[in-house]
Amino acid sequence: MIETVNAFASGFSQIFTATTFGLMLLGIVIGFFVGLLPGLGGPTTIALMLPFVVKMEAVEAFAFLLGMAAVCGTTGDITSVLFGVPGEPTTAATILDGHPMAKKGEAGRAMGAALVSSLMGAIFGAFALALAIPIVRPLVLTFGSPEFFMLAVLGLSFIAALSGEALLKGLIAAGIGLFLATIGLDPISGIPRYTFGQLFLWDGIGLVPITIGFFAIPEIIELAVQGSSIAEKQAGGKVAGVMRGVRDSFRNWGLVLRCSAIGTYTAIIPGIGGATTQWLAYAHAMQSARNKEGFGKGRVEGVLGPGAANNSTIGGSLITTVAFGIPTSVLMAILLGAFIIQGLVPGPEMLLPEPKGHLALTFSFVWTIVVSNIITVAVCLLFLNQLAKITYVRGSILIPLILMLIYLGAFAEKNAFQDLVLVLIFGVLGWVMARLSWPRPPLILGLVLGPLAENRLFLSMELYGLAWVLRPGVLLLIALTLAGLFYPVLSARRRRAGAKERGRTSTKGAINSPGKNALRFSWSAVFGLVIIGTFILALVQSTTFSFRAGLFPWTIGSLILALALVQFIKDLFVGVKAQNSERQWMEAATELPGPVVRRRTAEVFGWIIGCFLAIWFFGFSIGVPLFTFVKLKIHAREKLPLALALTAFSWALVYGLFDFVLKVPFPTGQLFRWL
Repeated sequence: MIETVNAFASGFSQIFTATTFGLMLLGIVIGFFVGLLPGLGGPTTIALMLPFVVKMEAVEAFAFLLGMAAVCGTTGDITSVLFGVPGEPTTAATILDGHPMAKKGEAGRAMGAALVSSLMGAIFGAFALALAIPIVRPLVLTFGSPEFFMLAVLGLSFIAALSGEALLKGLIAAGIGLFLATIGLDPISGIPRYTFGQLFLWDGIGLVPITIGFFAIPEIIELAVQGSSIAEKQAGGKVAGVMRGVRDSFRNWGLVLRCSAIGTYTAIIPGIGGATTQWLAYAHAMQSARNKEGFGKGRVEGVLGPGAANNSTIGGSLITTVAFGIPTSVLMAILLGAFIIQGLVPGPEMLLPEPKGHLALTFSFVWTIVVSNIITVAVCLLFLNQLAKITYVRGSILIPLILMLIYLGAFAEKNAFQDLVLVLIFGVLGWVMARLSWPRPPLILGLVLGPLAENRLFLSMELYGLAWVLRPGVLLLIALTLAGLFYPVLSARRRRAGAKERGRTSTKGAINSPGKNALRFSWSAVFGLVIIGTFILALVQSTTFSFRAGLFPWTIGSLILALALVQFIKDLFVGVKAQNSERQWMEAATELPGPVVRRRTAEVFGWIIGCFLAIWFFGFSIGVPLFTFVKLKIHAREKLPLALALTAFSWALVYGLFDFVLKVPFPTGQLFRWL
């Protein structure tokens, strides 16, 4: 015990030597800006930095790398709140309530809540790593493939919370996500599935371009339609707004701690990283709220939950990585490269005190995460007032800059130009789903959990047959899954029964209004018909797969096809109120006349596609600045100095940072291929 305490103190003192602390600060600075830029990502940046740690001491190398990784998610929340574009894939859930808060003039409050909850989550995860060292080995070894599969199913059961009362639509959306996860080479047989002869699809479709297109493109369209700034009104002084968000974090400390625990202990499991835990935390925040109204429209709890879970996952992921040498995420897999470079072997030696082991180094990881987040949050809080002012900048100025971030972020994940096409496709899909009130988070959650669910189900059947269902851990997880599915449904029924009883006493006969079940035209029914047709074609194509490659697509596709048929029938029979609502399905939440909304919507679609074509024809380094200038000067009629300044900024970011410094292999423009 005394040796452990000494190692804990030694780990603290090691990071405050001049060289180690300086390198940690350098990592914090790099991670700060990486988190703000969509798509570049913590894993990519750490991979780029690995060659620089060769000549460092072990504590210096990990202070540098972990300091960088620890703050990416924190600053990624800022981009998610301000622009509705995920700065990191692990901050996408923050958009759901953080960006609506920014549009209401509460950007300071949202960012204050996100930063402080992130700090609390990081501290929780870091000390969970310290406390879990003696007990982690027997805990993790109790999990087999069946338990891992059921954990994926348990995650999907949270769709009930993410979808509110639209459970059927949520299940269909999740099924679409699971089905999208099957695109690429089958992990066991190597058979291509739904690749359509495109080599870039062999690795599957990336989470980053889908997430960016799904959430950012609809926000761009709404911003252009409104013709104003992100925030339509100012909700008081910025300092008060920031401090209110800080107070929200402490006022809801129970929620923050629970979501931190979700992030930490879920991240222990290989394959479940921050991209998953953020959605689980958001679902818990919604399920545990007494009043579930307003989620997705600007509830601070929807910011606190994902913020806490996001930063606590690093501590949880390090538990499995350090104790077993099993990377739980891409970030941890890259970090294992640093272990190899330093001549360290993850496992028992990392848990033993010196001189037999490296326990002090392991505890230095804990202190690095804590200190890095304290410094980052302190710096961010100093500048939040200035950052919040971005939400009051005219939308005409922000749109070309946000589009630049969208396309840069999409390309940077795999350096594939085809990912820009995916952004457009899923941008349209996300816009349609948003307008028709289809829940979008379940689709992303299904995409994230799809590979884990498919692989673990196959291994469970191979190793145990159907007997895996009777394992005690599986039975416990099944019970939790059923509770997660049926509790929201029963709660919704009770609320409807209460509302119906109150309506019966106040307005007799109003509930059974004439024409309620009339067959009427519905845009939702049209969308449902598209889903049905797509799944029929997909199932027909899957008949060419082998049994192993086709099992998961057949199972998921058949189930979702049946659910989509039920939803299609429901959408055909809509009441007068629903019909009047869907008549405005193309219009944003604005008081503008319908023709103006439709004209502006078509116009912004044209500019989004125009930016893509400029990049395709001229390349990133010329196409992005050229598009920025044309959009600002010719269309928005901004003053020439402002247009030139923002054009120069876009060129400096694309060419100076990404091309010249980071050596991102941008594709050559089509024009230069012809010349």
